[in-house]
Amino acid sequence: MTSAMIAAFRDQRLQVVKAGTVRRELALLRHCFEIARREWGIPIGRNPFLDMKMPSVANSRERRLEAADHKALQIALNRSKAWYLAPMIELAIETGMRRGELLALQWRYVAIDQRIATLPNTKNGRSRKVPLTARAVTIISALPRKGEHLFSVKPGAFGEAWERLVKRASLGDLRFHDLRHEAISRFFEMGLSLPEVALISGHRDYRMLLRYTHIRAEDVAKKLQ
Repeated sequence: MTSAMIAAFRDQRLQVVKAGTVRRELALLRHCFEIARREWGIPIGRNPFLDMKMPSVANSRERRLEAADHKALQIALNRSKAWYLAPMIELAIETGMRRGELLALQWRYVAIDQRIATLPNTKNGRSRKVPLTARAVTIISALPRKGEHLFSVKPGAFGEAWERLVKRASLGDLRFHDLRHEAISRFFEMGLSLPEVALISGHRDYRMLLRYTHIRAEDVAKKLQ
């Protein structure tokens, strides 16, 4: 395996999937080579992935929810039969949780009295304890208990319901993940520190966390004397 072979694979994959996906795939393969070299004693020599340039990702978004967006979503939600959409949207904004984390959240991992929701398995492979706002506690307390999960809905069904919702609201550019951006930006606007926001969001790399943060210049201007 040579860096040239890996580069050819990279270029081939970039014709099929996005750069972010290719970066994750290459990072996984690079890690496998490191484990084989360092822990299994396989005589690989230098990891060939270290001599290959990773594809650049220029997909940062600055999508924030405006008052008009909220109004459009609310009107569309009033016409939706998917009962779980409204509370999931609100919880995403209140907690910064990803869609998969909300769908996987179980009642046994929610401590209402302590205002903590525990995510035993997250995207980075680590568990995370998410502090809950008073509004988040109110939303969770009002949910019907229909099983072990807060939201007994399949990811595919939720995805279809979300697509119908944003289409009905004429917000085709809005992704559910944008709600996580909105939540993180609001946490900073509340005055939380970088470590505090990282605790909530689960980011281990502060530089990545800042990519999710889009504070409005207008809000900062109001704080200036």
